[in-house]
Amino acid sequence: MDIDSAEEVACLDAGLLLLNEVSPFALKLSPQLVEELYSQWLSLPDTARLVKSLIDDAKAGTAINVSSANAAGSNSLPSMFPAGTAPPLSPRSSAVSPCTSKQRNSPSSLGSPLKFFTEPIQEEIPQFYFQNGRPPPKDLKEHCLSSINHLFNDHPNGLHIDEFKPVTKEVCKLPTFLSSALFRKIDIDCTGIVTRDAFIKFWVDGNMLAMDRATQVFKILKQSDHNFLTQVDFKLVLQELLETHPGLEFLRGTPEFQERYTETVIYRIFYYINRSGNGHLTLRELKHGNLIAAMQQADEEDDINKVPRYFSYEHFYVIYCKFWEMDTDHDFLIDRESLLRYGNHSLTYRIVDRIFSQVPRKFNSRVEGKMDYEDFVYFILAEEDKSSEPSLEYWFKCIDLDENGVLRPNELQFFYEEQLHRMECIGLEPVLFEDILCQIVDMIAPKREDYITLRDLKGCKLSGNVFNILFNLNKFMAFETRDPFLIRQEREDPTSTEWDRFAHREYIRLSMEEDVEDASNGSADVWEESLEAPF
Repeated sequence: MDIDSAEEVACLDAGLLLLNEVSPFALKLSPQLVEELYSQWLSLPDTARLVKSLIDDAKAGTAINVSSANAAGSNSLPSMFPAGTAPPLSPRSSAVSPCTSKQRNSPSSLGSPLKFFTEPIQEEIPQFYFQNGRPPPKDLKEHCLSSINHLFNDHPNGLHIDEFKPVTKEVCKLPTFLSSALFRKIDIDCTGIVTRDAFIKFWVDGNMLAMDRATQVFKILKQSDHNFLTQVDFKLVLQELLETHPGLEFLRGTPEFQERYTETVIYRIFYYINRSGNGHLTLRELKHGNLIAAMQQADEEDDINKVPRYFSYEHFYVIYCKFWEMDTDHDFLIDRESLLRYGNHSLTYRIVDRIFSQVPRKFNSRVEGKMDYEDFVYFILAEEDKSSEPSLEYWFKCIDLDENGVLRPNELQFFYEEQLHRMECIGLEPVLFEDILCQIVDMIAPKREDYITLRDLKGCKLSGNVFNILFNLNKFMAFETRDPFLIRQEREDPTSTEWDRFAHREYIRLSMEEDVEDASNGSADVWEESLEAPF
């Protein structure tokens, strides 16, 4: 372009010159704006003179001071109007165009907007992650230290294991039968003594004080190289429970039954809480279960039978006696034929075959074709408490023949066919499968009528009856006749589970049979006291 004639160009958009400093990022997003600004700048008379001067200097071989030229061009824009003839700009208010609005008192009027956003206000964020857990409040820590000092004042050299229970109960707020496990966790050198400093280091400095009960118990019981609990980890706790609980005092002279009681409690814990079924009880599973509450109840209740979750001796007695009835040769193993006799031959051959195929659960027994005591505990809990989720999962796997995660009509029919045959053999009026299928669909109300999922079963309170219909004839008939005694029992104690009611009935029956046997042997007068009726 002709530089001399550029002085006459005065068609400049004055609004563009009112722009504050623009960030490079904004310019990159608007290349058209950049081109327009550059074109306008070149059109200014002062720009034309500056460019002409630089060209003349270049032709004359004079050194060009680029920095000063840049400074001159960047610090002030050349005016498009002759000196003293520029009209005043309109006041900047909310009524002007968007490109001139919000200039006054805005952050960009003090500098680059990019500079404003890249230099955030320093704000102190409180610590939210602690490697060993959040430290306890100051007042809680002081109260704990005061209690520790009070208990250790008379024992400057430390406490022995038989003196440690008050620390477990009053300071740690844990069940007293965890004392031995806690003591040994602190006494890692097996000195037989826990000093005040050692306890403070473990409980206060180790931040155990601020943890929830489940985490405290988990850390006390687990082995140092494990991040889970195994069955072995509970044996010391139950051993102390047997030695100290008044409701189990009568077992102290029978080591064999103490061992069986310990095993039964552990198996029940893992059946209900270890939902993965791998024998590794995680902290997450422990928190989701009700074991900690049951431990606290067992510690506070003198009658162990009033603690139905896990620790009831009556429940152990029922499980062990039922196993002993099945195990006719008393080799502590049960075969297929023995299990068929369970519940007065209530189970079908097909469902027993599925159990011994180890579909619902791999047997712990190492003898092929036989289940051991642990396997039987899992079976009887699943059979007699079909309202629980572990039971629903157990039987769902049995019925799911193709293992595709859904139960289709052909799979239900496969198991019901044997039920139908058994009803015909004993002279009962058979119920056709088509009618049964409609009844099942009405009970469960699945999302899709062509199959039933495990989620469908877990969402229905009558799910257990579906399995009884398919493979337990006695319970199927009881469900059809709606036993009024069972209905009344459920109404009187709605908090009890199916397992609680079953164990209560069976314990009374077994006790009566044992008393009659003792009377026939002349060992006791069983009619000295009246016997309570089952209902």
